[in-house]
Amino acid sequence: MGTCFSNDKPNGAAGGDAAAPDNKAGDQQQQRPPQDQSQRPREPQRNASQQQRGGHARRTSVIPCGKKTNFGYDKNFESKYTLGKLLGHGQFGYTFVATDKSNGEKVAVKRIDKSKMMLPVAVDDVKREVKILQALTGHENVVQFYNAFEDDCYVYIVMELCEGGELLDRILAKKDSRYTEKDAAILVRQMLKVAAECHLHGLVHRDMKPENFLFKSTKEDSPLKATDFGLSDFIKPGRKFHDIVGSAYYVAPEVLKRKSGPESDVWSIGVITYILLCGKRPFWDKTEDGIFKEVLKNTPDFRRKPWPSISESAKDFVNKLLVKDPLTRLTAAQALSHPWVREDGDASEIPLDISVLGNMRQFVKYSRLKQIALRALASTLNPEELADLRDQFDAIDVDKNGSISLEEMRHALAKDLPWKMREPRVMEILQAMDSNTDGLVDFDEFVAATLHVHQLEEHDSEKWQVRSQAAFDKFDVDKDGFITPEELKTNTGLKGSIDPLLDEADIDKDGKISLPEFRRLLKNASMSTRNIRMPSGIRYSRKMESGKNWPERQQ
Repeated sequence: MGTCFSNDKPNGAAGGDAAAPDNKAGDQQQQRPPQDQSQRPREPQRNASQQQRGGHARRTSVIPCGKKTNFGYDKNFESKYTLGKLLGHGQFGYTFVATDKSNGEKVAVKRIDKSKMMLPVAVDDVKREVKILQALTGHENVVQFYNAFEDDCYVYIVMELCEGGELLDRILAKKDSRYTEKDAAILVRQMLKVAAECHLHGLVHRDMKPENFLFKSTKEDSPLKATDFGLSDFIKPGRKFHDIVGSAYYVAPEVLKRKSGPESDVWSIGVITYILLCGKRPFWDKTEDGIFKEVLKNTPDFRRKPWPSISESAKDFVNKLLVKDPLTRLTAAQALSHPWVREDGDASEIPLDISVLGNMRQFVKYSRLKQIALRALASTLNPEELADLRDQFDAIDVDKNGSISLEEMRHALAKDLPWKMREPRVMEILQAMDSNTDGLVDFDEFVAATLHVHQLEEHDSEKWQVRSQAAFDKFDVDKDGFITPEELKTNTGLKGSIDPLLDEADIDKDGKISLPEFRRLLKNASMSTRNIRMPSGIRYSRKMESGKNWPERQQ
C-alpha cells in the first residue's frame, strides 16, 4: 500500500477535490429531480489553499490516495450482489439498488470511486463512516449496515434499502406542511432515540435534518431510519469540536461559536420538531449569514398561527430543545422523558443519558460538603421535577427492586462506551453515592448525584430560588440567614474540624456560609472541560439547504 502525502491537513470533509465522498449519494436512497439552483442559498466558496491543493493534484497527476489504499474490506462484492437501478448520485459516489444473489433480498449499495479520494482525509472519512455504521447497526431507527467491500476502483457500502422516501418529502406533502401533534411526537421520539444511541457511543451526528431521515416503507406508520453519517464524528468525553459543520437551518448556536458537542444534535431535533408542528422554520433569512444571526440572537416565534392552537406541552418541549445554552438544553434522553414525547404517558425504553452517567462519575470528585448540599437540594424536589431521573434510575435498576447494586452500576457505566471504567472506580462511585453505607444506591441517593443543577437554575429561576432556599434552611436551624460550623456539624454528623470543608463555601471568610455562598457551592462543578482542537477551516454539509422549494416563512 502506497503512502499519501499532503502539505495541508484539511478538515474532515472539506469542499472541493479534497472532500470526502458525497454521502448524500450514499445514504439518501432517493432519486431526486434536477433542482433550480436559484432557489438555494449559495454554497460556501473554497478557500485559496483548497483551490491550490485541488489544482496541484491535477497538475502533477498524483495518484489518488484512495487508489493506493487497502481498506481491509472484503473483495468479493460482484460474487455476492448484482447491481440494479440507480437511486441517486453525487460528486464522488452513486447509490444503487442491488440484489443479494444468495436470497434475492433487495439492498442499497453506495459505490464510492477511489479515484476521487485525492487526499488522506477522504480515505479517513470513508473509513470513519463505515465504522460509525458498524457501531450503530442493530438500532431500530438507524439504516442497517450489512457489509463493506472494495476492489481496485471502488468501495461498496451495503445497507438496508429504505423505499419510503425522506421525512422532508412527507412534511411537504402534508396539508400546510405540518403534522398533528401525535404524529409529530412519534417521529421526534425516533429521532431522539437515534441521538441518544449516538451519544452513548461517543458519537455526534452533526447533521440532523429531515433529509437525513428515511422511511423504511411507504406505509404511514413506517419506522424512521437515520442515514448519512458523513459529517458525524467521534468525540472524547468532556471535549468540544471547534469546526463549523452542518446545514444552515439546523445548526446550533454553539457550533457557530466553535464549541460544540452532543448537545448540538438535540438543537437540530428541536428545529425539526418546530417545522413538523407548524410547517415553518424557526430561524430564517435569505442568506446563510442572516440565518446564523437569527440562530445566535433570536428566539422562535410561538405567537403566530398555528402556535396558539398547539398544546402548551408541545411548546414547552420545543423551547427546552431550542435553549441557546447547551448546558441548559435537555439531553436526548431527558427529552424522551418529557410528557409531550413520552409514549402513552409512560417511559418507553428510555436510553441511558450520558449526562447522568457523567454526573455519577463527577460526584465522587466533589467535596464532602458539596455532596451533602446536593443531597439537601435533591430532597426538596417533587416527583414531577424528577421524572427524567426516575426514568434513568429505572433503566439502571434492572431487577426493579428499588435500588442500584454494584453490578447494575457497572453495567450502566459500561454502556457509555468512550469511558473505560475499571472495577475499583465503579466501587468508588457507588460508595460516594451511598450515603447510608448499605452497599446500594436508592433513588434519593441517585438524585443527589445526578441532578442537573444548571438546568434547574436556568429553566425556572423562581423555582431555583425557592428550592435552594429550602435546602439552605435544612442547615440554618436558627434561621439567622447563615450556616455556622456548629449547625453544619449537627445536621451532617461530621466529626472533627470542618474548617477545610467550610473554606470551600465561605468566600468572604467570615466563618459561616450565607445563602448566596450556598447557592454558589451548588452551582460550581469542579469538572474541567478540555477542548479538542480541530482545524480552523469551516466544514459545511455538502448540502446547506434541503434542495426542496421551501415556502418563504409566512408572516
